[in-house]
Parts: sequence; C-alpha cells; structure tokens
Amino acid sequence: MTIAGIFPGQGSQSLGMLAALSTDFVEVCDTFQEASDVLGRDLWLLAQAGPETALNSTENTQPLMLAAGVAVWRVWLKQGGCQPVALAGHSLGEYSALVAAGVLNFTDAVALVAERARLMQSAVADGEGAMAAILGLDDAQIVAACAQAAQGQVVEAVNFNSPGQVVIAGNTAAIDRAIQVATEMGAKKAIKLSVSVPSHCALMLPAATELASQLAAITLDVAQIPVLHNVDAQTRTTADEMRSALAQQLYRPVRWVDTIKTLQNTYGATAAIEFGPGKVLTGLNKRIDRKLSAVCILDSKTLEEALKLCEEAGA
Repeated sequence: MTIAGIFPGQGSQSLGMLAALSTDFVEVCDTFQEASDVLGRDLWLLAQAGPETALNSTENTQPLMLAAGVAVWRVWLKQGGCQPVALAGHSLGEYSALVAAGVLNFTDAVALVAERARLMQSAVADGEGAMAAILGLDDAQIVAACAQAAQGQVVEAVNFNSPGQVVIAGNTAAIDRAIQVATEMGAKKAIKLSVSVPSHCALMLPAATELASQLAAITLDVAQIPVLHNVDAQTRTTADEMRSALAQQLYRPVRWVDTIKTLQNTYGATAAIEFGPGKVLTGLNKRIDRKLSAVCILDSKTLEEALKLCEEAGA
C-alpha cells in the first residue's frame, strides 16, 4: 500500500462541512479562525450557517476550501497520519497541497487565494461566462464539440476529470451551443454548472497576468513532499517554475486523469486520501481506476479508515 494525498477545490463545499470533525479536533476551528483573521470575516460561521449563496460565491469558496483542506491535513498530522509519497489538488486544491507540502505559508496562501478569487470574479462580467459538465463522450469528441460551437467566442474543455466526464468553460452563448452540439453527438448528459466564473479557459488570461504579479511577491519554499501541478501533472523544482504553473493554471485545463495516472505510475500510489469535504475527488478517482483505494476524511470514522491505510502501508 502506497498512499498519495489529494485536496479538493470548488464544488466540494457544503453547509455544515467538517462540523463532525470539528467536534473531535480543535485543529479544524483553529485553522478556520486563522484564515478568518487574515480576511476579516468569519469563514467558519459562513461554512456552517451560510447563506448558501454566499458560501458558493467564488470569493468566499476559495479561501473556505483552502482552510478546509489545510484543517483536515493538520488533523491528520496531529493524529499520526503517515506522509504521502506525493500530493495533488484539483484546481484551488493545488494551493492546499502546496501548503501541506511546506511550499506556501498558510496565511500567505489565504491572502493569495482571496486575491485569486477576486481577480477571477472580475475578469468576466456577470452572465458572460459559464461552465458545463459533459458526460458520456470521449475527450476528443468534446474538444471537437467546443471547436464547432466556438464561432469566434471562447469555449474550451477545461477539466479532464475522469473518462467520460469533462467540464467545459467559456462565453455563455458558446457554452449553450456546445451543450447542443454535445447532445447531438450522443452525450448522456450536458448540463450547466452553478458557478459564477468560467475557470481555466482563455477568459481568465487577464486574471492570470495580475495573479503572476501577486505570486512574484510571495515566498515559495522547497517542497517537503512532491506536488503535482494541474497544468501537466508534473512537479516543479524552483519557485519561479511553481509561480508560472500557478499562473497558467487559471487559463489552462485541469488534467486530473493524468494527475492520478502520474501518482500511480511515477510514485507507485495504490491509495489516495482526500483531505477535505465532499468526496468529489474520491468519486472521480474510482471512475479513473477502481483498483485505487480511496478515502475522504470527513469525520472521525473516515479518519480512522484513512489511518488504517497507513497501517497497511507499514508507515
């Protein structure tokens, strides 16, 4: 048994998330408080009481999910959890992975992620951008559907989440056309997502340029655990290379299938522990490879399940 660590991004948040874990481990609320102090707003109260519209707003969701991933990671360490052979995070989750690996200071990461969210939100006017999930087509078909639907606008495959599940993003009208084209191609499902920002597509280029300036002022240390980056499922060895990968992440696809394959083939991972709420990545990973053991730490019970994987790994 060889264990990799993974961190979820936007889409895994929910009202009441990590409440059960917080009753047993003070690290959860302490981590949220640390993030709240940086931003001047109560992230734990928002996560527990909402309103849901505020919870799902990009500018709140990103620091919330960062805090959630880091909180679970801190609980894991405090309870003697073993060190994964490598880490990865889905989109925003990449920042949680970098904190866990010792690359990013947590409070720096909170401020950086909040600014990242603000830049993304301001890059596209309300209603002009959208995302949609396409199920039941292969990657090449979805890329072809986007090309057919573009008609001078932006529409791109941006999250290669699992075989037969790809998310597209771009201008709202182009997304609507792509949904129609994908449906005609035989997609099992093609539905718009409830998001306020068309992430990981060319519409995010202005935000990426500004984010690069913010990244230049942030200290990045040498990773204590290898971290795979979304843009190509590879690690980076220097701070400048990591900064470049994080800026590119805003407008390039999340290659999650490649990431899991790299964790397996390069690092020998046979199990993946998801540090954070939602079970989204655990579900995707089972579709990528059913032989990959997977546990999402949500509460004390799932924490014990994850710790048992360490025992099986002899770590």
